[in-house]
Amino acid sequence: MPSLRLTGGIALIVASAAGCGVVSSDTEAPLRSEPTMVDYVAPTAVRGLDVRTVSRRDPGRPEVHAAYPSVADAPRLTEELRRTVAAQLDLFDRSVREDRKGTAGQSPRAEFNVDWQLTAASEEVLGVRLRTGESAGGGWTETRTTVWYDRVDKRAVDSAGLLRDRAALTELARLARRSLLSRGAAANPQAVTPDPKIFDSIAFNMHGDLVVEFDDSQVGPGFLGRVAVAVPAGTAGPMLSPTGLRAQRAVVEEAGRRATAPPPSSLEEPNADRPKATSSRGGDVDCAKAKCVALTYDDGPGTGTAGVLDALAAQGARATFFCVGSSAVARPDLLRRMTAEGHLVAGHTWSHRDLSAMSRNMIIDQLVRGRDAVAQAAGQVPTLVRPPYGRVGDQITAAARELGMPVVRWSVDTGDLDGHAPADVAARAVAGAARGAIILMHDTGESAAEATAEVLRRLKAEGYTFVTVPELYGSQGMRPGAVYDSAESGERARTLDKQTML
Repeated sequence: MPSLRLTGGIALIVASAAGCGVVSSDTEAPLRSEPTMVDYVAPTAVRGLDVRTVSRRDPGRPEVHAAYPSVADAPRLTEELRRTVAAQLDLFDRSVREDRKGTAGQSPRAEFNVDWQLTAASEEVLGVRLRTGESAGGGWTETRTTVWYDRVDKRAVDSAGLLRDRAALTELARLARRSLLSRGAAANPQAVTPDPKIFDSIAFNMHGDLVVEFDDSQVGPGFLGRVAVAVPAGTAGPMLSPTGLRAQRAVVEEAGRRATAPPPSSLEEPNADRPKATSSRGGDVDCAKAKCVALTYDDGPGTGTAGVLDALAAQGARATFFCVGSSAVARPDLLRRMTAEGHLVAGHTWSHRDLSAMSRNMIIDQLVRGRDAVAQAAGQVPTLVRPPYGRVGDQITAAARELGMPVVRWSVDTGDLDGHAPADVAARAVAGAARGAIILMHDTGESAAEATAEVLRRLKAEGYTFVTVPELYGSQGMRPGAVYDSAESGERARTLDKQTML
């Protein structure tokens, strides 16, 4: 899998040659990439990597979708990432509660979202960049935190741990201020102090230059977006700790391997040769006669997915998996297993952002990136999409129609995200089930497999047959852009209100 590169809509701060950047007058030298650009490593390059997900869907509290990697042989890294996400979420929840004190009427919808990338991966070091987005109804802001794991010393460190000592941190702050000062009035150099909390996202570019990125509004107005500075490798080297030197070496060596790799053989569209997603076992049930329901799973793949697939296989049941693109690229093995065992892979956007709060272009980007990531992982192009939190609106259905994708919601929510026991989850499934029902579950939790087994057992006893979503609709098919809650309710060509959430 090719590495991903940070692109699009980024305000970049490039340091001067005297301080934090490199300017060459040698016209024979190859053109260097933007110094603050960071290349990411494909998650499949790391053995034993899985995805952990924290999800919350509660009308009375902020909506949450936070994903981060777990690595089998780096439990201290996994724990540090868990702790970091939990602390950020706790701070966000408290700030939302404080903002809502004394307010009357409908509160703005709040959202907390975390996705991640690998900034380095070698036998000596791992780097994980968390991108945290927050909205309390008044705009979207992002913060960035990069956590490092030293495989040699077997310890997790924050980004400041890449530096040799306090003096190195002080020098880095001085260089960053000089760079920001060269940008004029938009940036605020005085906001940069030798505080590890300010320098909590440090990585390296392909040349070994040290790259510091700041949070939105941390060193300038929010409209600047991502602000970053780059320190040349030669200047940064003496400031680095042993862990920092290993991280720098890992990135440079990976860049060297990519440089010698053969170029892509084709410039065609990424999905040009991939078939549309279908169930390899579909078509053996006539839902006009059988009592059919569709089990659907959101937010994966994750730590519970393999167990869910085992439970489905034990009962000969098939399901539809609405996969998040950023997690799909980390576990293509699970998506390939889904397709091999007769299940249907579908899209759930790239990073599980609430689409109803986005512009049209952002909606298209989330849908396309999610679709392409699932296609790359599964080898099939998903034809169905489920918007996060089940929210739809004019722009969402129009985008789905443009991409040729029907929009799927659900008619039964099992409440499996709320920590209920498997028996309670099954009871909700049975209570809401009817012919043609679309049942919502999640394959990311530790109890997902046990809950699935109980749901299958109880619904099977009620005479239900388990099929993929398109099979519910038989020969009438499903139309792009139309919204489907269940086969009994049919399609909704009209757009549902954006505030609606089942």
